[in-house]
Amino acid sequence: MTAPPLDALPALLARSSALHSHLCPRQVLGARIGLRAARELDLSFPRTDKRVLVFVETDGCFADGVSVASGCWLGRRTMRLVDHGKVAATFVDLKTGRAVRIIPRTDLRARVRAGRGEQKRWDAYMAAYQTWPDDDLLTVTPVTLTVDLKALVSVAGKRAVCDACGEEIINEREVARGGRTLCRDCAGEAYWQPA
Repeated sequence: MTAPPLDALPALLARSSALHSHLCPRQVLGARIGLRAARELDLSFPRTDKRVLVFVETDGCFADGVSVASGCWLGRRTMRLVDHGKVAATFVDLKTGRAVRIIPRTDLRARVRAGRGEQKRWDAYMAAYQTWPDDDLLTVTPVTLTVDLKALVSVAGKRAVCDACGEEIINEREVARGGRTLCRDCAGEAYWQPA
């Protein structure tokens, strides 16, 4: 398989821009990171199957750029948000187990600002992120995951009912406590409470 060439970037950015009615630097970084992941994993992107799982470490425009380039989406269960507030993504080839985490180089913004001259900062980011070579933009690190991929991906069609609230639980996300089947909310992991 061959990864998409960098000349695929304009079409990907047009798709990402259509999702937001604008284009911003983080969308560009997301798309560039997705293209680099394809090359690192030696896979064709964007994917139409569920071979690749992506962990994005922030939401918003960056995640949409990654989605457009990779074909991985929250709605397809091929993307997970691990909200660490970082412009970073880890791509996992579920067939081989290979994984890479890709981030913008830590000095990237400073280097773009230093070389921008009279150009507005936002415009400088847009231009640099679209044209600079990968090695000037990105850091790629092979990684080993610390999560159980089988449990994370789960099995289609698995359902349970919470013994406390009666709500349905899908994707094997139930918790066993004291001989009872509970949803995560009733097990004390709620992110909400009744008003």
